Amino acid sequence: MKFVCSKSNLISGLQIVSKAVASKTTMSILECILVDTTEGIIKFTANNIDLGIKTIVEGNIIERGFVAIESKIFFDIIRKLPDNDVTIESDSSSKVTISCEKSKFNLPGRKGDDFTALPSIEKIDGVQVSQFTLRNVIQQTIFSISENDANKMMAGELFEVDGDNLKLVSLDGHRISIRKVKLDGNYPYKKVIVPGKTLNEISKILSDSTDKLVSIFFTDKHVLFEFENTTVVSRLIEGEYFSIDPMLSSDYETKMTINRKEFLDCIDRATLFVKEGDKKPVIINVTDGSMELKINSTIGAFNEDIDIDKQGKDLMIGFNPKFLIDALRVIDDEKVDIYLVNPKAPCFIRDKDGAYIYLVLPVNFTTID
Repeated sequence: MKFVCSKSNLISGLQIVSKAVASKTTMSILECILVDTTEGIIKFTANNIDLGIKTIVEGNIIERGFVAIESKIFFDIIRKLPDNDVTIESDSSSKVTISCEKSKFNLPGRKGDDFTALPSIEKIDGVQVSQFTLRNVIQQTIFSISENDANKMMAGELFEVDGDNLKLVSLDGHRISIRKVKLDGNYPYKKVIVPGKTLNEISKILSDSTDKLVSIFFTDKHVLFEFENTTVVSRLIEGEYFSIDPMLSSDYETKMTINRKEFLDCIDRATLFVKEGDKKPVIINVTDGSMELKINSTIGAFNEDIDIDKQGKDLMIGFNPKFLIDALRVIDDEKVDIYLVNPKAPCFIRDKDGAYIYLVLPVNFTTID
């Protein structure tokens, strides 16, 4: 195998596929990237069994072949080369030579036959959405995925396709995030759970283009994302996702409409008095025309009044400030509607069209005088 490629193209390709390289494994081949030119194109592939990524890199092929190269040293070598064309070649014993200008590296490779191929996914009834939209809805929900692996369902996001609607749901036991996207066209009903780790990596690869599309294909055990020159295949989390609808009550005793940025900035100021890891809540006191936000900690005390439009009863309730901040940061609306029932019941931040719903459970607090 032998080909010539620009350093920048190599870096771009390696940055994409390295997200699927196994970090801790007893199978050393999973720490490698497969470089394959047998089909007349330059393909990089990484596969840690749970997640596999393949991308095409532009360059000039001189001799076709394939070889597996240990990912870390491969990436480190390319990064430190001059900004020029790079020649990569391997011989029959899988010895790899990487050269650029006057620099030359020789390193052992692995036979490409030893590499674990990506699962073959039948591309039927693929859902299409813009890369911008998919990246956004992932970023607008992924923060609610649980970091605790005790419940595998909470480590993933529900992807539900129903006609011309795509819905993403995540939860961690303290909050729920829901985003709905309108699709162009109608699709067969699908309901799967995609690992949060997969979505986190995909969101880093997707572009912010509204013109470039990503196609999503589902099987019983895998999901495939295909966009531009890149293919991502991930195992699904098997099992039945939580029943969300019974948790989404439309009843409320208090509704307040508030300027989103003003509310977000106020909570952000309040957290200056919260140490990292401290579970001190912010206390919200809702009255006619005004909402007082206050916090009291060992560092000091803070309070601020914000103008609101209120319907219903006065209410005092406490929240983990981080949960409110996470939701408010990913909402684009100038004003948000917040629905409350009582100090023990969750609050709902949702729009009139149901494009987003954020449920946040309250926390107990001691009244501040």
